[in-house]
Amino acid sequence: MKKIIGAIGGAMLAGLTVLFAGMQVHAEPTRATMPDIDKLVHYTTVTRGEVTEHIMTTREAIEAVKAGKPIPNGTHVALVDYRDGKVFRYFIMEKGENWGQDYAENRRTADWQFQWFKPDGTINTAENTARCQSCHMSRSDRDFLYTFNEMRRFEFE
Repeated sequence: MKKIIGAIGGAMLAGLTVLFAGMQVHAEPTRATMPDIDKLVHYTTVTRGEVTEHIMTTREAIEAVKAGKPIPNGTHVALVDYRDGKVFRYFIMEKGENWGQDYAENRRTADWQFQWFKPDGTINTAENTARCQSCHMSRSDRDFLYTFNEMRRFEFE
């Protein structure tokens, strides 16, 4: 009986291995963390059809960009994705000292790392962080930010 159960278990394990080997895993571990959104400055809004994105960061990051200085380590940039008036997800970029070393040179976005989060603040493992990193590489002249110019033009109240 043990041999039969062992054979069935081995076959199931082999089947699961084949099943998971064919699956595409999207999220990868990164150092990016979920910030306290309430402490960030909302500096621009982007609307794409039914999606409204509030882009937020720290006051220090905005001041650095306005002064022509590097954005400081420890900075979060948050895209809060709203759909039907509710938070659908968060896209977070976070910068840390030497974080670029975690990736091959052809994949680095300086020291920025990326992560998607669900509305409850947990990591959204279904999102493709490598795709985001790849896209942001095209903005190397703007510290890898699509909203760099909006940050530079932002006026504090």
